[in-house]
Amino acid sequence: MTLRASLLRDLENLNLSVDQRVELCCEATRELEYRGEYEEAQKILRDYWPRIGEAPKLTGLEENTAAELLLRAGVLTGIIGAYRPIPEAQAIAKTLITQSRTIFASRQNQKKIAEAQTELAFCHFRTHDVNAARSCLKQALALLTVDSELKAKALLRLANVEHIAERDHTAFRILERYAPLFVRINNHTVKGCYYTALGNRLENLAASEKRSAYIDRALIEYAAASYHLELSGHRQYLANVENNLGFLYFKIKDYNQAQEHLDRARRIFGSLKDAGSAAQVDETLACVFLAKGRLTDAERKGRSAVRVQEKTGNSYLLTEALITYGRVLARLERYAAALGTFRRAIELSDNAGLSNRSAEAALAAFREMGEHLVAIERGQLLSGRGLGQDRLLTEHRVIELALEQSEGRISRAARSLGVSWQWLAYALRTRHKDLLEKRTPVRTRKRR
Repeated sequence: MTLRASLLRDLENLNLSVDQRVELCCEATRELEYRGEYEEAQKILRDYWPRIGEAPKLTGLEENTAAELLLRAGVLTGIIGAYRPIPEAQAIAKTLITQSRTIFASRQNQKKIAEAQTELAFCHFRTHDVNAARSCLKQALALLTVDSELKAKALLRLANVEHIAERDHTAFRILERYAPLFVRINNHTVKGCYYTALGNRLENLAASEKRSAYIDRALIEYAAASYHLELSGHRQYLANVENNLGFLYFKIKDYNQAQEHLDRARRIFGSLKDAGSAAQVDETLACVFLAKGRLTDAERKGRSAVRVQEKTGNSYLLTEALITYGRVLARLERYAAALGTFRRAIELSDNAGLSNRSAEAALAAFREMGEHLVAIERGQLLSGRGLGQDRLLTEHRVIELALEQSEGRISRAARSLGVSWQWLAYALRTRHKDLLEKRTPVRTRKRR
């Protein structure tokens, strides 16, 4: 536990009243929250709030003290409940924070009302209720007329809400407009989160607007985020931004820098015993090693990522790991194992309703295996199942890629896919008529 020495001394004072002790515990809890030490923060409040899901002990407390205890219990319930995860945690958190806000409102404490609204918004954010989160934050900002750390926190969360709502330009404008406020505040965790969010928005805009200058700026902002999060001691956030840096360097093909940052992220996640996040880093490291031609290391990391994601039950991340591992196996010329891995990714994606992931797996199989791909089974591409709407899209994308790489020659495209010329021609005439324009004109042979 990392708390200020003065605060620790105050907590050891045996002459404190119950209200004074609860207020100090809440202050200590807030400090630990900013360092990401949520379990330790929960322990601090154990005498007054035994466990998540149980109401805090408010009997005999003054109203302001009771409201502060409710707020801290609500915040911790939301945070811890999100990463464990705990059923109904966000609903419980909303109830506690709302009770806190009601007491602060009765005392006309505008700042604390705004703080409760900001934390309530984060609960809505976690349950993907974007409109409710935005409404809470706008109400909070209306009360925060003076620049402060709390105002910076509310603005940062509003930018994140706009990002989730796919309004990256709006999010970027918020972050740019209030840059001077974030420069002035002294809270390194909030500053680090600001630079992380700014780096994320720049990275997204670079992709959508094809502006390479945004990539350079994103790298600078991520580096600033890493610096401030190092100072704050928030290791989870630090690992996240190191992972962001590693992935961005990978995208711009600076593989040595990518590996350096990913290795650091991996060490931090390992020390936090966060196996799921460590597995995501391993999947990216497998991609880096694949690009560097280090196939043995890529296989080891890819296999590890798949094994861990199988335990998490996250279909999206597991299919991502499977696609990467399939690519590694194909480069190692273990084609049967690669095809089985790609097929598993497609099957899992279809069952989870992830049509884009399914198409990505099929395209990866085609790109990596080419003519080694035994892609036809009972007349369907890459699977023995019938062609539903999602699989039709997958088939369309694979055939389109095959035609592009064969320069429109249908016989060559058919060979690369492992299907007959007649099957591919029939698929084009019946199911994918829009792709007919991509094939070269049929040559009529002169009769002898």
